[in-house]
Amino acid sequence: MKILFVLENFYPNIGGVETLFKSLTEQLVREGHEVMVITTRLNDDMPAEEIMNGVKIRRYPFFNRYTFTLFAVFPIMRHIRKYDLVHTTSYNAGFPAYLTAKIFRKKIIITFHEVWGKLWFDLPYMGRIARWGHYLFEQMLIRLRFDKFVAVSHSTADSMRENGIAEHRIATIYNGLDYERVERLRTAAEVSKEERPFTYTYYGRLGISKGLDVLLDAAVLITEKYPDSRLKIIIPKTPKSLLENIVFFIQKHHLEDYIQLKHHLSSADLVSELKNSNCVVVPSYSEGFCYVAVESIALGIPIISSDKKALKEVISGSFIRMKEFSADGLLDAMTEAIAGNWKNTPIKRFELMNTVNQYIDLYHKI
Repeated sequence: MKILFVLENFYPNIGGVETLFKSLTEQLVREGHEVMVITTRLNDDMPAEEIMNGVKIRRYPFFNRYTFTLFAVFPIMRHIRKYDLVHTTSYNAGFPAYLTAKIFRKKIIITFHEVWGKLWFDLPYMGRIARWGHYLFEQMLIRLRFDKFVAVSHSTADSMRENGIAEHRIATIYNGLDYERVERLRTAAEVSKEERPFTYTYYGRLGISKGLDVLLDAAVLITEKYPDSRLKIIIPKTPKSLLENIVFFIQKHHLEDYIQLKHHLSSADLVSELKNSNCVVVPSYSEGFCYVAVESIALGIPIISSDKKALKEVISGSFIRMKEFSADGLLDAMTEAIAGNWKNTPIKRFELMNTVNQYIDLYHKI
């Protein structure tokens, strides 16, 4: 087969989804398939064209995710004739990939990381027009006739059904984690032997659904009750407006000595920071899968979870679920954590090669 991937972000971007698609594309090449990835060129240091482990990569300088949606059709049209199948993802890559695939009568599948539906209207850091715009775009996208919608969890599949996607168009394939890589990082991580205050950590994408507003409101309450505790927030510097909101909140509430902000850590430094934490907090409004939780569990780090959507499916090991989704609910969960009242269950594993093999089976069926 010849498969064209249309992905807003790809390696060397670092993240769970990028790792998944890098592994998937390389495995397809090893099995004798021809693969090309069309993606974003974020800066001049990235080569516009390269072949990495047999995968052809074409990067184009889209100004932002919205211009990707509007203009990616042109590079896709340049290459799509040579390919049998197109694989894309939600959100911004989905529309140009679909439009071009239909023009050239190619099969197309889309991996949907989350379907939010009316949750758009409950999320923070967005104005009314932006909420309506994103909601309507998502509703348009799920009504397009992709040959398959891949849900990354049963929770995401349920959301697809609730929003009108027909059962026969849905396939559920969990995201996968490279446990060998995680174990190498865990083994190499430096763990401080010095006594430290109780430290809870948030890390991951800087997104409107990640519950950062709940986390920050809770931090005000937690520092009053447990002044010797500390919060680490490890996030990128974009979107800039969200980062500015967080910095403003920290300064307004005089939390500069309580909250440590860190950005763009290497994988090794990130794991060391996590291993020097008492727990990781996942206070999300919604999760389609949650690599942060699965990675933390694989590293042996306890989790405080909002228990929203797919978190019910993937959380295992040592964890505490928030009984109420609020700052007070997170304070209560933190009280349990400081007291050591963790729930313990057998660890669930989501093997990367299982994910890759399920995708390959799906391609053959299509």
